[in-house]
Amino acid sequence: MAVIGIVREPAGEARVAATPATVATLRKLGHQVVVERGAGSAASYPDEAYAAAEATLVERERAWGSEIVLAITAPDPEQIALLSDGATFIALLSPALRPDLVESLAQRGITALALDAVPRISRAQSMDVLSSMANIAGYRAVVEAAHEFGRFFTGQVTAAGKVPPAKVLVAGAGVAGLAAIGAASSLGAIVRATDPRPEVADQVTSIGGEYLPVDVAVEKSADGYAKATSEAYDRRAAEIYTEQAADVDIIITTALIPGRAAPRLITASDVAAMKPGSVIVDMAAGQGGNVEGSVAGERIVTENGVIILGYTDLASRLAAQASQLYGTNVANLVALLTPGKDGVLAIDFDDVVQRSVTVVRDGAVTWPPPPVQVAAAPAKAPVASTPVEAPAKKSMSAGRKALLIVLGIAALFAVNAFAPAPLPQHFTVLTLSVVIGFYVIGKVHHALHTPLMSVTNAISGVIVVGAMLQITDPDPVVQVLAAVAVLLASINIFGGFAVTRRMLAMFTKGGQK
Repeated sequence: MAVIGIVREPAGEARVAATPATVATLRKLGHQVVVERGAGSAASYPDEAYAAAEATLVERERAWGSEIVLAITAPDPEQIALLSDGATFIALLSPALRPDLVESLAQRGITALALDAVPRISRAQSMDVLSSMANIAGYRAVVEAAHEFGRFFTGQVTAAGKVPPAKVLVAGAGVAGLAAIGAASSLGAIVRATDPRPEVADQVTSIGGEYLPVDVAVEKSADGYAKATSEAYDRRAAEIYTEQAADVDIIITTALIPGRAAPRLITASDVAAMKPGSVIVDMAAGQGGNVEGSVAGERIVTENGVIILGYTDLASRLAAQASQLYGTNVANLVALLTPGKDGVLAIDFDDVVQRSVTVVRDGAVTWPPPPVQVAAAPAKAPVASTPVEAPAKKSMSAGRKALLIVLGIAALFAVNAFAPAPLPQHFTVLTLSVVIGFYVIGKVHHALHTPLMSVTNAISGVIVVGAMLQITDPDPVVQVLAAVAVLLASINIFGGFAVTRRMLAMFTKGGQK
């Protein structure tokens, strides 16, 4: 049984790597859990809650000396020295940007797993810490901007006058960007967004934003993360940012490229063109910044009165929820590493997820991992040496069609001439219904077939009327059959209208009728 240590984060970080709820999950995997005293206090998780989850409260040295140590921030040299020989350390390590840290961990002979290296594949979504934290940070960025802006986001018309809505530009429509777009839109702002991936346009529009396209071809990402853009794209994007900076009230930048410094999007001249009181939230300030003049962790006010926020702890400002999501991601990773649920950690390098997050294994540096292909261009169809003609579809000859029509008319005439009443009348109605129905339904667009067909179920009302007339027949068999007919036809009618209502709701905006 391995001992998992939950350590207290340094000053400025309110999150904790495991909550009482995720401690219970770790215990079910066969692990023993120890928690440094006060580790969750900043996130509103008191020591008593961990004790109730059957975790053992310990002092700092014992927590850091556990076989498996869970943390959020990367360790400093003093903390690395506290790790026991052969320990496994799991945290946000930024291995591409901090090779010195990777080397320091390797020198201790431990195994280090970087949670910010989880590949963007479907199977790893439950362990994707970056997405979980980016979602929270994007929402919090809007809250911070609204606080600094000090005015309405939504437009209002009052007896005292008209208040225009705030205009917000979000640079980057990844997880953080979409969260910011959704939050700003829900507050009533006019939201615009840019992103080098044109396929996100529908996502932006669906949550109330307006996508600003940059009409330049870009390389598609194959690993799920953003890629560096071309010079042509950067030139056109710079023009858009300059145009928007003079018009919008708030700019939120989210552009990050794994393993590289953040791209510069907003220049000093763009900031100078903004109105006094405008707000910029640079979510990439910790990696160099998307905005010229932003400082990591600082609030800057420019000469023209523009406020630039370079906060790097946006997710930490919603510590309780951020800790719960982070802890769930970590618990899912530990579950993957503990396949036997026996408290024994087993890293399998044949698993692409485990290989990707492992940056050091038993003192050997394993970073960077082999590339993970999560999106591929469709394979080109092989070019045949000689063109192969598709077999021609045989069509019915005019003579054969005429013969079938004549036979149909003859059959209809025979039925009307020799069948007893009222069969001829019923047969005629059936024939005409088939012909009319074929031509009517054939002219309806495919998207409306389901609502149309569900409405036509109301024709079952004819069955209900007929069955109700027969239900008074003295024959018990007829009565039973009539009752069953009334029941089934009623289900068909009301079910048809229920389906129609749900289908038509899909074509309405915002639930408006």
